Amino acid sequence: MQLKATQKSNHSLIFFLISRITSAFAAQLIAVSIGWQMYALTKSTFFLGLVGLMQFVPMILMTFFAGFAADHFNRKIIVFVCELSLGLCYLFLGITSFLGMVDKSTLLIAAFIIGAVNALNGPSLQSILPAIVEKAKFTRATALNASGFQAATILGPAVGGFLYVLGANVVYFAAAASIAIGSTMILLVRLTSREVNHDPVTVKSLLAGVTFIKGRPVILGSISLDLFAVLFGGATALLPVYASTILHIGATGLGILRSAPAIGAFIVSFFLTHKPVAHKVGIKMFIAVIIFGLATICFSISKSFYLSFIALFVLGGADVVSVVIRSSLVQLKTPDEMRGRVSSVNQVFIGTSNQLGEFESGITASIFGTEPAALIGGIGTICVVLLWMKIFPALRKMDNYEQ
Repeated sequence: MQLKATQKSNHSLIFFLISRITSAFAAQLIAVSIGWQMYALTKSTFFLGLVGLMQFVPMILMTFFAGFAADHFNRKIIVFVCELSLGLCYLFLGITSFLGMVDKSTLLIAAFIIGAVNALNGPSLQSILPAIVEKAKFTRATALNASGFQAATILGPAVGGFLYVLGANVVYFAAAASIAIGSTMILLVRLTSREVNHDPVTVKSLLAGVTFIKGRPVILGSISLDLFAVLFGGATALLPVYASTILHIGATGLGILRSAPAIGAFIVSFFLTHKPVAHKVGIKMFIAVIIFGLATICFSISKSFYLSFIALFVLGGADVVSVVIRSSLVQLKTPDEMRGRVSSVNQVFIGTSNQLGEFESGITASIFGTEPAALIGGIGTICVVLLWMKIFPALRKMDNYEQ
């Protein structure tokens, strides 16, 4: 009986990983195509930043409802519907690009829709893994999940860059096909049974995730570190500018550079699947983010394609250490009935650091120039880490996830 349960768990983990890989692959194709297409249409770093902002706004608007939905409805069905919706959006972009009907407004509206769907999808998706694997194996499964995600992130930008040569519509159609596989695989995942919360929608129930996090400084410190550190370190949003006007490497080179952080992250996450971070997790997370900031600084001043690639490689490797530690910490210290709402708050922090970080980079670049903006971001990241080490001493001193 125990063997059958373990086999079902392993099969579900495989289906979940396939879904994550194909969906992440599609997302990376979209990131390359929308960014390059927007810059080709506008030649403006401001509009590149707006793409990030348009994905961030619906995340803020929907976050608490998304968390509530994840704790009160079938998480697997929510993920399936959301991924199916993304596929239809990608298909629309492919058709309009093929017909030559895409302009900057179309891309911004599509970015808003993608952001809204991802906002609804995120809390449910983040809450599925703990319902598949045992607690003792969760950190290793998280690293394996990160490894698969990064593998897709390596291939996605590179393939997107090559396919873009054939036309933006080709990239969008490929993304739609990929996410169709992901949405099918998620239906095959079997989750452990849980008692669905039927409490009515109230302000208190919607904000329960915020209340939970406020009372736990270790969780608050770890996710807010990601918010402010990566907010300043969003230099990857400027990659289309670097590829076009600084390094002169075109769409194919852009795809390769976008793959560099994922290659570093994949190698490190693969290592973490065999040797998870088990001790001195707090200080190791801080060190990883400092390395992230230093790599951003190196990238900002680079005039060499190879040096830029290495800097982004290191950046990705450092980032995944922080991600695995933070994800394990948040999920393991949160009861299942609260995971959706806590994950929704965590998603806001992650989304702020990513999408709003892209907007910040675009605005800063339009004011100070591309290279100074990236340099300021790297320095800002390191300053945030040093400040957080002082503000959250319990996180800095944390040795393992059971504390």
